[in-house]
Amino acid sequence: MTEAKDFDGRVVLVTGASRGIGYATAIEAARRGAHVVAVARTVGGLEELDDDIQALGGSATLVPLDLADFGGIDRLGASVFERWGRLDALIGNAGLLGTLTPVAHIAPKEFDQVYAVNVAANYRLIRAFDLPLRQSDAGRALFISSGVGRNNRQYWGLYASTKSALEVLVKTFALENAAGTVKANVANPGPIRTAMRAKAMPGEDPDTLKPPAALAPKLVDMVSPAFAQTAMYYNFPTDELTPM
Repeated sequence: MTEAKDFDGRVVLVTGASRGIGYATAIEAARRGAHVVAVARTVGGLEELDDDIQALGGSATLVPLDLADFGGIDRLGASVFERWGRLDALIGNAGLLGTLTPVAHIAPKEFDQVYAVNVAANYRLIRAFDLPLRQSDAGRALFISSGVGRNNRQYWGLYASTKSALEVLVKTFALENAAGTVKANVANPGPIRTAMRAKAMPGEDPDTLKPPAALAPKLVDMVSPAFAQTAMYYNFPTDELTPM
């Protein structure tokens, strides 16, 4: 792990920050000195996060936003640029699982909802924060994928296909910026003790899973100025980093 306080003066935006992996990652970034722009739908969760960050001596800007509100993402990008003139790190963590069901049984409305949050919103984040990231001396973008995006299984078609699509978008963005200061990567958390995991695997004992706080330092390392690799896939269960 890199040295604590290596994010002093840096601005880090985290989506899905009100619980789970996003919450733990926002806490870790703040602990290491970052000002955290915390984005989530749940106001109560954001307020709890703010309390915890303040208890660490850190600071945060809370943004209650449904990522399906694409205009809201555009406005957020403009606001961040106006306030700081840059964004040092973007962590796209928010996602929807959807119903685990045969492809032919996926409800059209749910298909649109899951793709809106898991794919389209992340595209809109890249679009909105492209300029702010390029204004940083070491702009970093990291998006949360899933092992099922590469290892397909029955009934996971909706969620898995969104992660496959996300990886293609991020890899393309990374290659397009390979010669510059912006680096983009993805991470597969694997089995982590989250509400989404509990929904997907209701019979699983959560005490057998690692908590989000175990993953968070790795994710924050990947958006640090010292992490200069791009178009990489980090697999937390094996602690392996491989080209996308």
